Amino acid sequence: MTALSLTVSTRASAGVYEDSTGPLIFQWLTERGFDTARRVVPDGPGVEAALRGAVAGRLRMVVTTGGTGISPTDRTPEHTRAVLDLELPGFAEELRRVGAAHSPHALLSRGVAGVAGRTLIVNLPGSASAVRDGLRLLDGFYRHALEQIAGGDHPR
Repeated sequence: MTALSLTVSTRASAGVYEDSTGPLIFQWLTERGFDTARRVVPDGPGVEAALRGAVAGRLRMVVTTGGTGISPTDRTPEHTRAVLDLELPGFAEELRRVGAAHSPHALLSRGVAGVAGRTLIVNLPGSASAVRDGLRLLDGFYRHALEQIAGGDHPR
């Protein structure tokens, strides 16, 4: 299984500071048996290009971090929606609910999740605590989601 940890950050991509959340995602994916690549792209059209490349490359999962807020350059959800075939709103709703227990700022996250081709794509915010929350939630359903995307039947 192949996956991508995609960090969306203009400053991290320029080397202004080190990406701290992409490595958390990379480690999580690797620990679950994914052959994982890691990329850092600036906010902007490169996000959609990276997602389209992952779908074309038939990666099973892409987990993004960053670009989900309300600053003028935060457009990861829009770039993600442009690629998705199906949206999975329950994941993003639950992530915001769980995050709000720690910080009301979690309610400002606009991340989405969904399916593009046979790729599961999940947007996580750019904070380490939100990434950890998101990965805990993903643990509960990603295997089933990947089986369903591949055409599997529901367990009886």
